Amino acid sequence: MKLAIVSDAIWPYHNGGKEMRIHELTTRLVASGFDVHVYTMKWWDGPQTTRAENGVTLHAIMKKMPLYEGERRSIKQGIRFGLACFTLLASTFDVADVDHMPYFPLFSMKLVCLVKRRPMVATWHEVWGYQYWMRYLGKAGLLAATLERLTVLLPNHIVAVSPMTAERLMTMLHAPRPVTLVENGIDYETIARTAPAAQASDIVFVGRLLKHKGVDDLLRAVAIMKQTRPDVTCLIISDGPERANLERLSRNLKLTKNVTFTGFVARDSDKLALMKAAKIFALPSVREGFSIVALEALACGLPVVTTDHPENAARRLVSPATGALVAAHDPQALADALSAQLARKRGDAAQLAARKFDWDRSVTRLLKVYAA
Repeated sequence: MKLAIVSDAIWPYHNGGKEMRIHELTTRLVASGFDVHVYTMKWWDGPQTTRAENGVTLHAIMKKMPLYEGERRSIKQGIRFGLACFTLLASTFDVADVDHMPYFPLFSMKLVCLVKRRPMVATWHEVWGYQYWMRYLGKAGLLAATLERLTVLLPNHIVAVSPMTAERLMTMLHAPRPVTLVENGIDYETIARTAPAAQASDIVFVGRLLKHKGVDDLLRAVAIMKQTRPDVTCLIISDGPERANLERLSRNLKLTKNVTFTGFVARDSDKLALMKAAKIFALPSVREGFSIVALEALACGLPVVTTDHPENAARRLVSPATGALVAAHDPQALADALSAQLARKRGDAAQLAARKFDWDRSVTRLLKVYAA
């Protein structure tokens, strides 16, 4: 089977959850005998518009454009990538699997698939809904919410990466197509073999530095903890539009000796090693479609402290045995939970919870969707 994966961002050039998912699944699909082609922007250097990585053929269908304009996803980039998808009219494939974000490619790929008489699967990471879109874009949120409602009408089959997303596709967007849950996974054995880094920390955060990730709340929580734990340490791994603001806040809170910003860590093994050298994973985010990194933290044996916000799917990965849930935007509650987890003796509950999430299991479920 020749499979066309359509996504404007890919790993390792853009390091996020959906990019990691595509990488892990496509490399396993190739090992299973699939001919896998990923259609994306031109993330790599050099004149070649096509290249092979890990047995997967990458196709650049447009030049690279910034995914974000400040905090927000670039509408211009989404439209341009959607239009670029019409180049697949000249390609051959048996099934197209299209990332739902930024919506526009779903419309163009639907036309491509109709012309070529091929099924289109859409992979859905998050459902925002009318209220969230209005908070995110103001009046323009009405158009975005309408697009979100329309896009569920387009695929022959929808794949949801988390139970929360599957539920919202049915209840909020009233998806008329079959919705199959194919959860994200981890490479547990690789994580188990990874040795801790020399740079130890009490608390670690990993994720793109965006406002909804709540890193400002984490810094305020560390400042509270510092009053009774002067030597508390926190490692902020990754980069993003909010980094300058967060570093300024860290200085204002007099945390320069307590908090370290690593910037972007290119090698996944280095990121995992830093996580393994920590004691707690903090994710004060109010919006997560799944959170592979929280799952990786559990596999590293770290308790996870995250928010009990309704938009945060990561909360479903956490139980009293594997961490704690706190109210969003409450640095005091976050500080109390982090302190409690630091005082708690580590067991193997976190690792046991993570073991059941496996990329090979995800591939098995995905194969049934492609064969339908």
